Amino acid sequence: MDERIRQAVGDEPAWVVGGALRDELLGRDVVDTDVACAEPEPAARRYARLARGAVFPLSERHGAWRVAFRDGTTVDFTPLRGTIENDLATRDFTVNAMARALGAAELVDPLGGEDDLEARRLRAVAPRVFEDDPLRLLRAVRLEDELGFRLDPGTEELVRASAAHAGEPAGERILAELARLSPQGFRRAGELGLLAPLGGSADRLDGVDVLDEPGFLLAVVLGENLRRLPISNELRRLHRVLLAAERPRDDSPREIHRFRRRTEPWALTALAYLGATDLYDAVRAARAAEPPEPLLRGEDVLGLGVPPGPEVGRLLELVDEERAVGGVATREEALALLRRELGP
Repeated sequence: MDERIRQAVGDEPAWVVGGALRDELLGRDVVDTDVACAEPEPAARRYARLARGAVFPLSERHGAWRVAFRDGTTVDFTPLRGTIENDLATRDFTVNAMARALGAAELVDPLGGEDDLEARRLRAVAPRVFEDDPLRLLRAVRLEDELGFRLDPGTEELVRASAAHAGEPAGERILAELARLSPQGFRRAGELGLLAPLGGSADRLDGVDVLDEPGFLLAVVLGENLRRLPISNELRRLHRVLLAAERPRDDSPREIHRFRRRTEPWALTALAYLGATDLYDAVRAARAAEPPEPLLRGEDVLGLGVPPGPEVGRLLELVDEERAVGGVATREEALALLRRELGP
């Protein structure tokens, strides 16, 4: 353990708890370290100075503080109220309810988390865990998915019984869990009844070509209801494109051009969303043939006497489309096309 954490905490009792120990015992990279101590804020501020990280409150309500680093790792300092055993009893799953005192080797494991790790089993620490924090419903599926574990029968029964509450946590927290699910994780969430309260369905996965692209699975599974979550502007734009996309009638240059006009830079993603894998090559070929410069620009259209406004854009698009299908190839041919379009 980083000696600077001990320096930051000082002489007060402090414990490394939760997922950091779980991942260490599983031989996984430890990205997020959680330290339970009596005074989280001063400890976090001291550690940030020692380790040159950015410090900020993680939860003002619960008194937790985080120190974040450029490499993506974090160290959280959380309040230790009472004994470490009492603290562990408030956590979600037994594999996250183990602790080790700073500088010590002995594992504190009152709930049998190490045995559950060996059995690759996810077991709730108490019957109330999902009532205390409904986000744990989605976290259960996410941990199953990421760790290759399985809910024990009693915990699975609790998840199913509490599934209707899956939509109650704040949207940011829901989004953070969903964004880490694989296709199989979403299918498991659907099986347990956790997607319906969010307006989603894993059944939609059967009609798409699954892509490993940020936000794609969210758009597929949640459809229109994704807009209820606090997604980024980029994902919001992708979402609009995917929902509006329609399969081209064929792979002709004109149809592919029009499809690309509506969907780029996500044309291939939109084909995946539509399950139109047979059109991948046509879109790739059109992209490869894309000219580096347009034949005409706005001033060329204005020079034909067209007033500024939407008509200029329509005419430029007409030229682009005819160029894509081989109707025009030079600037002169493009101008002649527009003169014919504009008439006498």
